[in-house]
Amino acid sequence: MVGLIEQALRSLKMEKSSFATVGRRTPKRMNHWFKWLAPGLLIKRWLLISTTGILCAVLGLAIWVGLTPIYRLMGFASDILETIARILPSYISGPLAIALGLFLVFWGQSRSFGSIAGVLKPESDEELIDVLTAHRRLNRGPKIVAIGGGTGLSTLLRGLKEYSANITAIVTVADDGGSSGRLRREIGVLPPGDIRNCVAALAAEEKLLTELFQYRFNAGDGLSGHSFGNLFLTAMSEITGDLETAIAASSKVLAVKGSVLPATLADVRLWAELEDGRRIEGESNIPKAEGKIVRLGCLPANPPALPAVIKAIKEADFIIMGPGSLYTSVIPNLLVPDIRDAIAKKKVPRIYVCNIMTQPGETDGYTVSDHIRAIDRVCDRRLFDAVIVQGSSPSAQSLIRYAQDNSHPVFLDREAVTQLGRRIVPANIMDEDRETGYVRHNHQRLAKVLLRWYEKTHGFKFQ
Repeated sequence: MVGLIEQALRSLKMEKSSFATVGRRTPKRMNHWFKWLAPGLLIKRWLLISTTGILCAVLGLAIWVGLTPIYRLMGFASDILETIARILPSYISGPLAIALGLFLVFWGQSRSFGSIAGVLKPESDEELIDVLTAHRRLNRGPKIVAIGGGTGLSTLLRGLKEYSANITAIVTVADDGGSSGRLRREIGVLPPGDIRNCVAALAAEEKLLTELFQYRFNAGDGLSGHSFGNLFLTAMSEITGDLETAIAASSKVLAVKGSVLPATLADVRLWAELEDGRRIEGESNIPKAEGKIVRLGCLPANPPALPAVIKAIKEADFIIMGPGSLYTSVIPNLLVPDIRDAIAKKKVPRIYVCNIMTQPGETDGYTVSDHIRAIDRVCDRRLFDAVIVQGSSPSAQSLIRYAQDNSHPVFLDREAVTQLGRRIVPANIMDEDRETGYVRHNHQRLAKVLLRWYEKTHGFKFQ
């Protein structure tokens, strides 16, 4: 309320030069003032209690030293009122005293809140009340668990963080290619690549942090090809002792909304059995084998889950799987027995976000029901109740572009999906790059559809 009075006074000065402009601004400013009176901010009550405490302390001190303050104050106030009444009539002095008192209260509070806002948001034009309101709204959001990896999970998180701060991302640690693979082989750390993307997606300064974390060194002996984010998380792992602690420490520094957890701290290595009998080892080698996957597993078998992961699932209000590479991003998390058991026991809304396009080497020719069967086969049970699918097909330009890589839209075979006992949630959740022809999930539309479905199934209302 601090900067509010000062801004109001400036607006009054501007009235001389532009009355119409002020007329347009005043309702907005008044609406902003009244936001401080909204319930649930936990500010008004503490200010009132503080003021009452000061008055009680002063009164007690006066009584203690024997000043009998009540009688003295009443006499002093009576003398002042009689003097004012002789000079100014009551219909003038009364309103004037009220106006002066209110002005001093508003001025003092506005200066106080202005100082607080200057510390909390020194370089932001966002009002303190808006920051507090958003903070309260996000903290009251549902506890969401998102499971996956790769760019798909980070895209999802970028949209979900606008609705809740109670997000836990469970990320696969099976990556063995690129910069993550090199660090895994040379230093012996768990692959940080997918975790890096998720931390950046949930960070407060997402755009700048994403650019920093995604920056890849193009020169330097041993540095070329590495991303800054991977090196940062690797260094934090060495300093703190393990990846879980490193992620938690990094999240505090980067003001991350929610938490990012590796599915396991075991050094997991994926393997896949193909229809032609071949056995392929290594996450990065599986898509290159160009065969139909009939079975997926990991070494060591049945890795232990991180305790914090199981705790997050048990407390979850909403569980989301995908989007992302089916066999190398989504399913690897479900190869941890404790994770799939915990999900199966939860009686909360559970949904799978199906990919828009098939992925060469992993899901060639797959329909929506094929994706569902693959997950059910690995888990030997149903882990989700509904599936979100893209409602319309990409443009001809994109179809031609993907056809060159033997990739096609994932066909929605409604009857087969229904027979599998899953509810279909069709929606327009696609972004299409007209220049390159690539399609991706739109994080804002995807999050909006997910939370609308959650509202319908759970009765929760977002403000």
